[in-house]
Amino acid sequence: MQLLYNIAAIIVVLLIIPVFAVRAIRERGFVERIRQSLGFVPEEELAKVAKKNCIWVHAASVGEVVAASPLIKEFRKEFPKSPILVSVVTTSGYEMANRIIKDADSIIYFPLDLPLLAAHMVRMITPRVFMPVETELWPNFLRACRTMNIPVMMVNGRISDKSVKRYHHLHSLLDDMIGTVTKFAMQSPIDAEYIIRLGANPNLVVVTGNTKFDQTYTDVSTKEKQRLIDEMGIQNNDGIFLAGSTHRGEEEPVLQAFKEVRKEKPNAKLVIAPRELLRVREVIAICHSAGFKTARRTELLEHPSEGHDIVILDTIGELGQVYSVGDVIYVGGSLIAHGGHNILEPAAHGKAIIVGFNMFNFKETHALFTKRSAVITVQNSAELTQEVVRLFSDDEERHRMESETLAICSENKGAARRSAILLHEMLEQVEERRLASGYIKSTNKVENFQTYFYHLIHSRKSHGLLVQMFIAVLYIFSLIYGGLVNLKLAGYKFGVFSRKKLGCYVISLGNITVGGTGKTPTAQLLAREIRNLGYRVVILNRGYRAKWRGEVGVVSDGKTLHMTAAEAGDEAYMLAKHLPDVPVLIGPERYQTGTYAIEHFGAEVAILDDGYQHWQLDRDMDIVLIDAVNVFGNGYMLPRGTLREPISHIDRADICLLTKVDQASETSRQYIHTVIEEENEHALVVESVHRPRGFIELADWHANIASEGIDVNQMKGKRVMAVSAIGNPASFEQTLANLGAVVVESLRFPDHHDYTEQEMLDAANLAVQMDAEAVVITEKDAVKVPILTRDTIVGKLGHMVPIYVVSVEVTFRDDADRILGCIHKDLKEKLGK
Repeated sequence: MQLLYNIAAIIVVLLIIPVFAVRAIRERGFVERIRQSLGFVPEEELAKVAKKNCIWVHAASVGEVVAASPLIKEFRKEFPKSPILVSVVTTSGYEMANRIIKDADSIIYFPLDLPLLAAHMVRMITPRVFMPVETELWPNFLRACRTMNIPVMMVNGRISDKSVKRYHHLHSLLDDMIGTVTKFAMQSPIDAEYIIRLGANPNLVVVTGNTKFDQTYTDVSTKEKQRLIDEMGIQNNDGIFLAGSTHRGEEEPVLQAFKEVRKEKPNAKLVIAPRELLRVREVIAICHSAGFKTARRTELLEHPSEGHDIVILDTIGELGQVYSVGDVIYVGGSLIAHGGHNILEPAAHGKAIIVGFNMFNFKETHALFTKRSAVITVQNSAELTQEVVRLFSDDEERHRMESETLAICSENKGAARRSAILLHEMLEQVEERRLASGYIKSTNKVENFQTYFYHLIHSRKSHGLLVQMFIAVLYIFSLIYGGLVNLKLAGYKFGVFSRKKLGCYVISLGNITVGGTGKTPTAQLLAREIRNLGYRVVILNRGYRAKWRGEVGVVSDGKTLHMTAAEAGDEAYMLAKHLPDVPVLIGPERYQTGTYAIEHFGAEVAILDDGYQHWQLDRDMDIVLIDAVNVFGNGYMLPRGTLREPISHIDRADICLLTKVDQASETSRQYIHTVIEEENEHALVVESVHRPRGFIELADWHANIASEGIDVNQMKGKRVMAVSAIGNPASFEQTLANLGAVVVESLRFPDHHDYTEQEMLDAANLAVQMDAEAVVITEKDAVKVPILTRDTIVGKLGHMVPIYVVSVEVTFRDDADRILGCIHKDLKEKLGK
């Protein structure tokens, strides 16, 4: 099939040479396009990216360039040292990319997909990763990437109905293309379903959302909007009707609607933006035949004038901003069998939008806006006229639609950031990225093996036979482990093993996966809230990785810290630091630590931190935490995966708490809710977010309980380096980015890593080299970091960069009254208070 494709490609190129010759004469910039498409890329453009480990983003035309724009901004933040190359196919795409993409190091034309040419370009540039935007799959180019082991990640992936049918005819060629892609970041569940139907491994497919919701190049201030209106000579108007991306056969219905509007609003104006600039003369003739006076946008820029009825937009890449001047928008390509165009550009300006019934190329977006009555779909010319007239007459309905479109756009932002994090995880998975960078190397061989092992069990790439055999052995052990877990739990359920009961109310807080769900800050929140209700509350922690050995250890009596971080373990120490008036105890048997807490602190409520699997102690309430970002780990039980128990075991939970939902996609949240509904009908389902509370200098953080630090807003716009050794470092880095900090680099150590002073000094020194204004670590890291004062840093390095600890708190998302009310009601019934 590859041979047939190559023969066909060469024949097509030979046949269209005459067409190229004509276009070279008629179209400005077409000669340069052909030169570069044949591999003659300007040396100055190549020098910036070739052999420099660049990120290659391929966006075919204007639409893909718009989608790529926010992606490239996020890639620049995530990979500040990697050059970014953008390639396009069309002249309009090239002009658009140069106008709106400021973070790219180089912008070139994509090579023709001829066998030797594609391989030559891939070898010449040798990118770190190739990222086609939407559905830009080229067989020879992808084959070259596969040969050179260059990972491919599809971003903002979109597959139309037509594409599914068309691609199926490629047979083995399709299998090769799909098989080359390492990760599919798709716009919607429908697109994900389509790419899986075409043969993609479901484990490689992720729904990240549509990056066009994140675009900002169309942002227009009030002053800029007025400038556009003035330049187009339509200042004195009763309203502006705008028809964008119209095709042949659509201008007549638009003009008919405009005629009817003018009966009520004689000074109304119309702006038409033909999809193809070659049709401008044709569109002008149609407008004149309908009795209207027209003016071209380019002419008005040179010779301003007024008195025309219609402005013909004959510029490239300007429509996104010009949408801002319209009061009612018709998006073309939808009253004919083209499949419509993207409605997100006018939606970003909060416009009342009308489309035709042919929107099959944008099914998901159209369905989203239709469900919220934020777009009107018409079947024919008569309905278009009716709805345009109605919207110009009904201000209340028009304003409702405007508000709804803005709300939808706001709610669906974040796809670009999620894609950047996905890319980060794909390329620089924890230890590979840190060790490959050469900045800071861990000498702990155990940790390095743990990191390698973590990547091995999470990797979805093909491995050699020995590795596959090893993973198969792990899988067998996971089946054995899962069987033992089920057997042990059944023993407790049926009374084979006895449970002990404390003389106080017991809340178990835990998860069914290993690490990274946010148990510690959630335990802090619950302890504070229960204490504020008037109950004496204690926290019982197992003391993971604590150096202290014994039956009962008092980390804090609520007033004073009695242990160091090394003695207590990082989780228990963090809890103690943030909870005045709440004793924190550690010990392997929670019954013993709980009994001690009742006898010495009068405990009425005991919170078992990480206690969901501590079945030997009876509890009054079970709360299970589910990370909405890293949903159920990799789906396998230990040691093949990260599940402590089968997913079905959430049926024991009284409350299911989804954490970090602000960083998760809507699809992930819906999937978790669906799983909970299937496995646990009685549980209260609550969502929470992690919010930074303040930034505290490292030395101050170690000084006392409940340090406050500086306000989080003071980090906005500052260049920072993130250093972490936690279960989900990407979540921490996204938190900093969401605050407005510019993350110039991130160093990721294995979970629970014990830092040395030299490692932190190396990190501070690197931060200075990268012009960072601060190093930021998590509280979980802070307990493992030696105390470094300003004098220590300056004395060792000769310069100063502050090391801040970001203090994070959990807040319930619109559900605080539900979960706290549930706990309070149960406490009153069982404790009689």
